[in-house]
Amino acid sequence: MSGWDGIDEFVAVAETGSFSRAAERLRVSSSHVSRSVARLEDRLQARLFYRTTRKVSLTESGHAFLARCRRLAEQRDEAFLAVGALQGDSDSEIKGMLRMTCATAYGERFVMPLINDLMERHPQLSIEVELTNRQLDLVQEGYDLAIRLGRLSESSMVATRIAPRVMHLCAAPAYLDRHGIPDGLANLGTHQCLIGTSDHWLFDDEGQDWLFRPRGRWRCNSGFSVLDAALRGFGLCQLPDYYVRVPMAEGRLVSLLDRHRPPNTAVWAVYPQKRHVPPKVHAAIRHLKEGLAQRAEYR
Repeated sequence: MSGWDGIDEFVAVAETGSFSRAAERLRVSSSHVSRSVARLEDRLQARLFYRTTRKVSLTESGHAFLARCRRLAEQRDEAFLAVGALQGDSDSEIKGMLRMTCATAYGERFVMPLINDLMERHPQLSIEVELTNRQLDLVQEGYDLAIRLGRLSESSMVATRIAPRVMHLCAAPAYLDRHGIPDGLANLGTHQCLIGTSDHWLFDDEGQDWLFRPRGRWRCNSGFSVLDAALRGFGLCQLPDYYVRVPMAEGRLVSLLDRHRPPNTAVWAVYPQKRHVPPKVHAAIRHLKEGLAQRAEYR
């Protein structure tokens, strides 16, 4: 019996949540998957799944074992990729499970349509996406790729810029008629501010970062809700271009203090450092970069 026996079956059940779906993915019978997982549990002397007639879920031991099994499988796949590269096999097939994460609103609006298109093009590719505004640990939680917005903190991850991201300070004409137009950074403190996910706004002051802590009677962690409140004339907002480009072009929002606009931040594809990056990750990054560039040109 090989030390690998049952590992692929275990990972497939954990990722699909079902013995039958795991069997479909691996193109084997459900009974084969069930026996393989049972033998693996016997060898480990640990229960990996809670099983009911309707649901399969990981035990605490299963969760801990899954993260390590994914790393082992990735290292195995990297070894095969390395040999394939030496043999001149540069056209690797895009397949397997791509696990990725992205901020909720940006992911729903921009990333997921492109990822769905990628999956449609590659029938052997499976997708699992966590849309969350929390910054997840890619290595510990077993993710292949993250799409992150803004400025990146120091990290051991590899980061590739896939799209620009320009921040705008905006307000509706009705608000500016009532409260006046801010003529400088020092004047911002006299205005009502619409506070989103960030407790500070970033500006450029003669080449230096200038942080402003907005104050106001309105707060929500949704960019679309911030936009709606701004359009209603509730106050000033600072939002990325993909929220405000259309209302600014239509005159429903006015861009303010453009000379203090922070240097363009970006949309980044972030992934763990590896000697051989899986083709599925390269394909996703390339597809997102091309798709986001086309969206910027035509929207």
